Amino acid sequence: MTDSLYQRATEAADFLRSKIKIQPQLAIILGSGLGAVAEQVTDAITVPYSAIPHFPQSTVPGHSGQLVAGLLNGSPVAVMQGRVHGYEGYKPEEVTFPVRVLGRLGIETLVVTNAAGGIRTDLHQGDLVLLSDHINFSIPNPCIGPNDPKFGPRFFDMTEAYSRCLRGLAQSAAKAEGFALPEGVYLAVTGPSFETPAEIRAFRTLGADMVGMSTVPEVIVARQMGLEVLGISCVTNMAAGISTEPLNHEEVMETGRRVQQRLAALLVRLAPQLRKESTQA
Repeated sequence: MTDSLYQRATEAADFLRSKIKIQPQLAIILGSGLGAVAEQVTDAITVPYSAIPHFPQSTVPGHSGQLVAGLLNGSPVAVMQGRVHGYEGYKPEEVTFPVRVLGRLGIETLVVTNAAGGIRTDLHQGDLVLLSDHINFSIPNPCIGPNDPKFGPRFFDMTEAYSRCLRGLAQSAAKAEGFALPEGVYLAVTGPSFETPAEIRAFRTLGADMVGMSTVPEVIVARQMGLEVLGISCVTNMAAGISTEPLNHEEVMETGRRVQQRLAALLVRLAPQLRKESTQA
């Protein structure tokens, strides 16, 4: 008999618990080129995804494929250096499996980061943007199929997918770091091709400020499990038609590398506050 999704997630979480020896309440998923946050983790224990039972393996450049657990500014944290995507051939259940595992590990607050194309014209390459909401044009909803109530309810609210309270804390932290942190709506597509100018015009009409190929399935599953979510995009390029230059992944990676230290400083400052907020919740 095939093990259930809940059993597989529990087995993976138990394996991690035996390795990392801490109990993090905060987890961070790092997008393309944004791996520097993990370098700020002290007393770190690194576990390759390949060692974690049932864990999917990232195949995309810029995604290291390892989990780093330790202390971020004194707060116990689990940092995922890289994620998997639907365009790699993974099913929705597989794309979101790491979030299921983090929930079973005891995570209460999840920070998701990503590289995104800028649609709104007042955004610039290299900007960090808080996610205020999202539009899902990516893989099918990962909660389609049999529902295990141990994960959460069949039908669940997405009114505040990205915590208003956590966004306020992030705004204050960014101000303390000396930079602005605008908010925007993220639209997720499947990829791996970049979007056409006509698609970008349509997405702008729908209310999207940024476009990318990840994050939304993870957030849906996190909210089903009752996790509080903070989302941050790095505008690594301007979307097709906004910029006249051809789009390529190398530009995404280069901009991510240029901005990752600013993101790291923000999350280092935020970590104790996010942990406190999750504990109070």
